[in-house]
Amino acid sequence: MNIERLSQMVNDIANYFAAEPDHAAGVAGVADHLKKFWDPVMRRQIIEHLQGGGVGLEPLAREAVQKLASLQTTTA
Repeated sequence: MNIERLSQMVNDIANYFAAEPDHAAGVAGVADHLKKFWDPVMRRQIIEHLQGGGVGLEPLAREAVQKLASLQTTTA
């Protein structure tokens, strides 16, 4: 999938969770959403995008993708 579209999608999810008063819970919510609902290929692409600089990802989205990456390495 187009990385710009994936970035926009994760930013949209992060914008939803930005209302969460507990920042850590917001990050976890985004990461959990990606883990539950995104195809493994999409998850891999967004993690690789972050590792390559993450252009276009908003701060909460960046943190969530980083958390997702750490979850995948601990459960792999």
